[in-house]
Amino acid sequence: MNYKLGHKSEKLPKFFEGEQIGEIKDTKDYDLVIIGAGTPGVPAAIRANERGLKVCVIQKEEQASACGNIGAGILLDKSKKEDIEKVISQEVEDNNYRSKRSLYRHWAYNSGEAISWLIDIAKKAGCKVLDAGDNPHKALNKKLGTDLHFVTSLFGPKPYSVTDAIVELAEYAENQGVDFYYNTRAVDLVKENDKVRGVIAKNKDSYIQFNGKYGVIVGTGDYQNDDQMLAYYLPDVVNFKKKKSGREGDGQKMIVRAGGVMENIGHTKMCHDFDSGPSSMMSMPYLRVKKNGRRFTDETVPMEYMNCFLLSKEDQGEYMQIFDSAYIEKGQGKIGGSPVELEELNKFIKDADVSDRTGVIENLIDTQRADSLEELGEKLGINDIDTFVETVNNYNKMAEDGEDKEFGVDKDQMISVKKAPFYGIHRHIKLTLTCSGVNIDDKHRCLDINNQPIEGLYAIGNVAGNMYGAADYPLGVVGLNLANNYTSGYTTANYLADLKDNN
Repeated sequence: MNYKLGHKSEKLPKFFEGEQIGEIKDTKDYDLVIIGAGTPGVPAAIRANERGLKVCVIQKEEQASACGNIGAGILLDKSKKEDIEKVISQEVEDNNYRSKRSLYRHWAYNSGEAISWLIDIAKKAGCKVLDAGDNPHKALNKKLGTDLHFVTSLFGPKPYSVTDAIVELAEYAENQGVDFYYNTRAVDLVKENDKVRGVIAKNKDSYIQFNGKYGVIVGTGDYQNDDQMLAYYLPDVVNFKKKKSGREGDGQKMIVRAGGVMENIGHTKMCHDFDSGPSSMMSMPYLRVKKNGRRFTDETVPMEYMNCFLLSKEDQGEYMQIFDSAYIEKGQGKIGGSPVELEELNKFIKDADVSDRTGVIENLIDTQRADSLEELGEKLGINDIDTFVETVNNYNKMAEDGEDKEFGVDKDQMISVKKAPFYGIHRHIKLTLTCSGVNIDDKHRCLDINNQPIEGLYAIGNVAGNMYGAADYPLGVVGLNLANNYTSGYTTANYLADLKDNN
């Protein structure tokens, strides 16, 4: 079997091969079959059911599964069209001009409706959700000179997140009449006369065929947990720990076997740590060192690109931000965020006497405080304490002189580390997502080797490609990934419901 890789066709890599399917013991008929109970699939199911489709969701895990928090939608009635197009252009630029503008336009012009709907549904489902509005995007508007207005879904406070909400939303969907098949793994798509008509899945007992009269939507997520696939498409991050499990590229593999095409090599990765310390400080230009105690980068580089310096087996995505007790005063007016008050910082310090840690995930926090640099280095797990102390002293001297002879950071962005007690945030950058998948059009129809839609087959969320293109997922629009998941699920459900209504 051949498939398209870039500009040429070649034999299908082994990790794309499917299993030998045994006897199919049962067949179930629906208007729409959705594979994957995540942030694109569950909203798609709820919306399709609202629109009168008979829907089922197949999920290989024992319950719905997702992660993340914020999803941003543009309010069309409050935002100027030229501003909307401007943010689309900025996103395309941030993705090295490799993403499809049509997909960004799809998000921009549908997300406000989709996320407003999602927040309303989430409240009905009993989720802890609010609309954060424009607040997360003040910096974006300032940067672009725009006056965009947003609806922004925010689940929380932590430790509650989308991980909890998606389970509640799936329960809501079931109560509304959607059929869920848990512990049921989709194995392969059923294709007849160039049209995808269903999917064969396997539970603990047997194979089952699920037929979708109007289509099959694939929303199975990324491929981070297939080591061979990761090494092929994103070898940079093979040494990173993964934030998820069970994301083995099942959807991408089924779509390719059905005639779909993976987008060109040069895939995008999302590698973040929002939880070791305050997220508002993660891109601030506090001194940064590796586990070996050495400074390694220009501290004005945003957090989302830190992974690029930490790809080795030795580093595995780990580094530390170092600052002193005057961190608030010294951090005022610096780029990359804003310092939090000490009361908030204490929530992230493991041995701090804090009665209320609302807003943090306790097993992920890793902020330390010490009366000496030596003690701080020990607490942070730095391997060479002498080198660490020397690094801090050298940095302080350069900050005092106003001359960064190592990385050229502007003197007004250097933040000395002199006043005890000293602080350090041990950032653990992990692979959050692989953000690339199969080629689609702006209706989320999967495309074949000739760039033509495969009838009956749709890809939503991170199984779909063409949205990103840079080495790293850009953070200009806060919550774009979840927003795209919600929006693509919502609009694809509407598209298929319209097909039914027009037949």
